[in-house]
Amino acid sequence: MTTRTFRVMVRGVFDGLTDEQRAELLAAAPEHDVLRAAFTREGHLSYDLSARAAFTFRFLDEGEAEEDILEATERAEQAAQIWLTSRGFGFKNLRSQAEDLSQAPLGKRQRRAVNAAH
Repeated sequence: MTTRTFRVMVRGVFDGLTDEQRAELLAAAPEHDVLRAAFTREGHLSYDLSARAAFTFRFLDEGEAEEDILEATERAEQAAQIWLTSRGFGFKNLRSQAEDLSQAPLGKRQRRAVNAAH
């Protein structure tokens, strides 16, 4: 079987942050800037508190079957919840979106490369 790569985004909204928590997040904001966002195995958090209280975690996971995307999504949601609760950050409206990269449509450059190879 081939290995499938999954990208999972877990989105939510910070809720009930204290002034200290808000200051902590603002101090760490440069490393969580959306322009630095990447899909990683451990999950990358991005947010812009100056714009709104929303956040996004981006996770990279793998599986062998199409159905494995459900477990990958569950692992990502749990990892996001653990990260937030272990730091005492309140959150709400958690939702996930997952993509199986083996099912993703090819971009223009990828199509050209495939056509050139044939």
